[in-house]
Amino acid sequence: MGTPEDVHAAAAAELAGLSEERREAFALRLDRWWDDLLAGLAAVYPHPEAVAGRLVQIAARAYAARPADLHRLDQRRLLQPDWLQQPRMFGYACYTERFADDLAGLARRLDHLEDLGVTYLHLMPLLMPREGDNDGGYAVQDYRAVRPDLGTMDDLRDLATTLRGRGISLVMDLVLNHVAREHAWAEKARAGDATYRDYFHVHADRTLPDAFEETLPEVFPDFAPGNFTWDEQLQGWVWTTFNEWQWDLNWGNPAVLLEFADIILALANTGVEVLRLDAIAFLWKRLGTACQNQPEVHAITQVLRTVARLGAPALVFKAEAIVGPRDLVQYLGLGSHAGRVSDLAYHNSLMVQVWSMLATGDTVLARHALAALPPAPTTGTWIAYIRCHDDIGWAIDDGDAAAVGLNGHDHRRFLADWYAGDFPGSWSEGLVFQHNPETGDKRISGTSAALAGLARDPEGGLSRIFLAHAIVAGWGGIPVVWSGDELGQPNDPHWAEEPGHADDNRWAHRPRLDADRAAQRHDLRTEPGKIFGGLAHLARVRASLPQLHASAESRVVVDTDPGVLATVRTHASGPMVGLYNVTRESRPFPIGWLHDAGLGSPYDALGGHPVTAGADGLVWLPPYAAWWVVEAPA
Repeated sequence: MGTPEDVHAAAAAELAGLSEERREAFALRLDRWWDDLLAGLAAVYPHPEAVAGRLVQIAARAYAARPADLHRLDQRRLLQPDWLQQPRMFGYACYTERFADDLAGLARRLDHLEDLGVTYLHLMPLLMPREGDNDGGYAVQDYRAVRPDLGTMDDLRDLATTLRGRGISLVMDLVLNHVAREHAWAEKARAGDATYRDYFHVHADRTLPDAFEETLPEVFPDFAPGNFTWDEQLQGWVWTTFNEWQWDLNWGNPAVLLEFADIILALANTGVEVLRLDAIAFLWKRLGTACQNQPEVHAITQVLRTVARLGAPALVFKAEAIVGPRDLVQYLGLGSHAGRVSDLAYHNSLMVQVWSMLATGDTVLARHALAALPPAPTTGTWIAYIRCHDDIGWAIDDGDAAAVGLNGHDHRRFLADWYAGDFPGSWSEGLVFQHNPETGDKRISGTSAALAGLARDPEGGLSRIFLAHAIVAGWGGIPVVWSGDELGQPNDPHWAEEPGHADDNRWAHRPRLDADRAAQRHDLRTEPGKIFGGLAHLARVRASLPQLHASAESRVVVDTDPGVLATVRTHASGPMVGLYNVTRESRPFPIGWLHDAGLGSPYDALGGHPVTAGADGLVWLPPYAAWWVVEAPA
């Protein structure tokens, strides 16, 4: 089944029960995407044609089983391929049980999300994890079952349908790098099945593990040192990047690829519209490297993306690649992979630079670092955020720091100390996570309210929360708000009391949604009401500005007052200039620059007022101001 003719015939057999129109649609997709499928496979596996044939069968089978309403969704997405890039996209992320009790309960709380302007809902891991400690659900035991406390796959399908009817796309995690030690594949491997043993990286002695360890970092040095674990039943050292009970998969084995192709299409057929590809940077292992960002990662993603385009083109991929700035853009597709890999990627660098600017009151480093990033492909879209479920690692590039006269190590240490509240004058209440004295790595946990100092400095905290969200919402892509941040929730003081959480203070910034605060979300006399109203305002204004279509790149202006971050977006509808004052004092900006950018009558769309200057030609931005400047409405 290696030639295109054989593959078409095998696909036709799977589609025999469908109408002629449906069969023809699949055949046209196969003609369109066959070369991409084969090219991706050829970069990884020795017999790409045979693997391609198996994948097409899997895609055809899923296509035949796809419900009629999802086929209609496919058609809508194919007619609007830039749907993710539309300014109306506004995201929210939460754990189902911490936002509502279960999937059915979440469906009853959608008014909260609609009031905020949410069109993109990321539910954190909800597939069946191992019992006990499971890394917040990222140690998956069964990809085809939902956690029993949350519901069933039918409940997931019903929720996806309800969300779709209210204009909200469902986003879910798919853990690609590893499975739980209790997963059926691992159980079979431990039972002596050689087929499944080859699903994992298993070594009989320490020779190769020790060689790999010479260049491998430790992700969780406090509670999971090293990258290999001895398993008595396996009689071998199994690769465990994250925890001893999370077994890394061997993506050099095409059987693993085939398994995940089937899983991906099954999830798509429940109505999931976006899959977050967890730990994708770690998929390929190569001796002498950090085993991250290897070129095979992008080839594998291209293959999986192509399979999805065959069977369920409404499904898109989001790369969870929290990597250095220079590696980041590749996950949206560069070179031969342009337009063929993930549709979304996290803009980790933007997040780090936002917090750096707020701590220092200075934009010089951020301007240099953000301006130095290569442009993203127009087919890809950033996820922009000020925090997520994870800790914040201070990914300040040493070269960027040196270029503006800073020491990268010292600045990273300063940021960690500032956001832990340990630096003189800090207003922050973050928590130190995974301090590694040998490397100096010190990461931080905390809600946006805790990090922005809402408790210690209420007025400044409110301003910093809005400013940070305005920067990411005005950058482009899809801004995503983490659950509770829209209400200004502090760190959960009881985070360590839940079973399995005591050793992981990231649970402090994953609080259960506060019902009392949620009830105040429309009361502008309260802190929750002010924050919720401010973020909802960002979503509404965003949706009205075509300049925020994600295909327009944000360009950083490098010669402004050091307290002002200025960004320019050029779009056919006209320019937009983002002006952000990251200090407690009023800061100047020359109005002539706005005129030169093409704004004859500059107008702040966020504040709803004309932008005017004094006799000296300077506009003065108030402390912590956030302006989205466009041409004044007629």
